[in-house]
Amino acid sequence: MAKQIKIGVVGCGYWGPNLIRNFRSLPDCDLKMMCDLSEKRLSHLRALYPEVEGSPDYNHMLNGINLDAVVIATAVRTHFPLAKASLLAGKHTFIEKPMAASARECEELVEIARKKGLVLMTGHTFLYSPAVRKIKEIIAKGDLGEIRYISARRLNLGLFQKDINVAWDLAPHDISIVQHIIGEQPVTVNCRGSAHITPGIEDVTTMCLSYPGKKTAIIHSSWLDPRKVREMTIVGSKRMIVYDDVATLEKIRVFDARVECPPHYDTFAEFHYAYHYGDVYAPYIKQEEPLKTECQHFLDCIKQGTTPLSDGKQGLELVRILEASSESLKQGGAPVEFSVPTNGNGWTTQVSEGTNSRATAAKISVAGAKRTNRSRTNGQKIQVKIGANGSHS
Repeated sequence: MAKQIKIGVVGCGYWGPNLIRNFRSLPDCDLKMMCDLSEKRLSHLRALYPEVEGSPDYNHMLNGINLDAVVIATAVRTHFPLAKASLLAGKHTFIEKPMAASARECEELVEIARKKGLVLMTGHTFLYSPAVRKIKEIIAKGDLGEIRYISARRLNLGLFQKDINVAWDLAPHDISIVQHIIGEQPVTVNCRGSAHITPGIEDVTTMCLSYPGKKTAIIHSSWLDPRKVREMTIVGSKRMIVYDDVATLEKIRVFDARVECPPHYDTFAEFHYAYHYGDVYAPYIKQEEPLKTECQHFLDCIKQGTTPLSDGKQGLELVRILEASSESLKQGGAPVEFSVPTNGNGWTTQVSEGTNSRATAAKISVAGAKRTNRSRTNGQKIQVKIGANGSHS
C-alpha cells in the first residue's frame, strides 16, 4: 500500500464530524487527530472513533504528531489564523467555505501556500457532486446552447449564525456552482436583504451577479423558510435544466423548451414568438457522496502535486464576490462594479452612481484593505476559539 497521508481535523461541531467520517474511511488517509475546545464534542467523537486521538490543543496538533495536512472546519472568523499557522508549519491545508473572512486574508493564505509549495484547498463541496458534474458535462457539449441566466434558491429554517449573514453562510454553495458553470468573473454584484431575527445580520438575501454577454445569476438565500429548498434553474438558448438537490431521484431534469423570435417581419402584426415544448428527460446520476469525493481529491492533489478543482484562488474569488455583496447591502442594493487593475494585482470595486441615493463613487478594496486585525501566528502560540462551526449546506 502507498504511504498514507496523516491528517488532522480541527473543528468538531456541525460539519467537522462529516469530514472526520469521510477521511477516516479513505484507505490512503491516516486520520491522526481531532481537535476542538469542547471536551463534550471530543468525548462523543472519541467514542465513535477510539483509535483517533482527540485534543483541545491546536499547537500540539500542528507540531506534536508529524501531520502531513490539516483540515479546518471552524467558525469563519477563525479560518485565517488557523490556516496561516497550518501553512507556516508546512502542512497542506483544507479550509471549509468560505475560505476566510476577507479577500485580503485569502490572498495572504494563497501567497504562503505558493511560496511553500503546499496544497491549499477550499471546501466547495457541490463542485464534486455527480449532479453538478453532469450539468457541466451537458453544458460543455453545447446541449443547452448559450447560457442566458441561472436562478438559485437555498432556503431552510435556520441554522442562524452570529458572525456571518445568510449570504456568507448559504450563497457560497450556489456562487461556486455558478462560477464553475459560467467560467467568468461577474461584472457587477447587487445584493438586498433584511435582518429579521438578529439585528445587523441579514437572514434573507437576494443576490444578482451580472456577467459579460448579458448572462445573469440570481441567488436567493434564507434562514427563514419553512421548507428546505436546494434548487437551481439554468436557462439556455436551446434547452433548460432544473437541478433539485433535495430530490431523492431525478435530481436533474432537462427541458427541451425555448422561445424563438421570427428572423424577419415587416409589421408588428406579423411578429409572433415561437414557443418550443419538447421532451423532458432525467439523465442518469451515479449515487456517491460528494464530500467523500472532495476528501479523496484533496489527498490525490497532495500525492500528485496537482492543483485542486477548488483551490485557494477559487476560494479567493468567491470571497471577493461575498465582500462585494456586503458592500451592496450597505449601499441599499446598489450595484458594485468589478474592474481588473492594469497591474493585475487583484480587483477593485466601485459602487455605481445614480442607482441609489446612498450610493457613492468611492472605490473600495475587495481585498479587504480596511481589516486591521491581522493575526500573527508565526512562532507564537495560537489562542483561537475553535468550537462548533455552524456552516451548513
